Amino acid sequence: MDRQQPKPPKMYGKFSDRFPKLRQAWDTIGEAGNEGPLDAKTIRLVKIGIAIGAMREGSVHSGVRKAKAAGITREEIEQVVALAAGTIGMPSTVAAYSWVLDEME
Repeated sequence: MDRQQPKPPKMYGKFSDRFPKLRQAWDTIGEAGNEGPLDAKTIRLVKIGIAIGAMREGSVHSGVRKAKAAGITREEIEQVVALAAGTIGMPSTVAAYSWVLDEME
């Protein structure tokens, strides 16, 4: 599933260099979350949905970049956005869609 991971933003690297234990803890959290019956594609789409629901623009951007690198289609990502509308409302969904499009276009 995961092809080549996109390169993280420069600030992430600077932060990780300055606080290596936090980076290590973050990596451990990510690894632990991947344990279970969900496949890699489903995990990636769920994480985008969580980022949308939490209105975390940077996480949506990152999630979409990683999803694209993993071969997840635009239509699949857009369906996750559409699913959010009933829960987070139209204005928030439109905002999240704009963040998705930032990475698609």
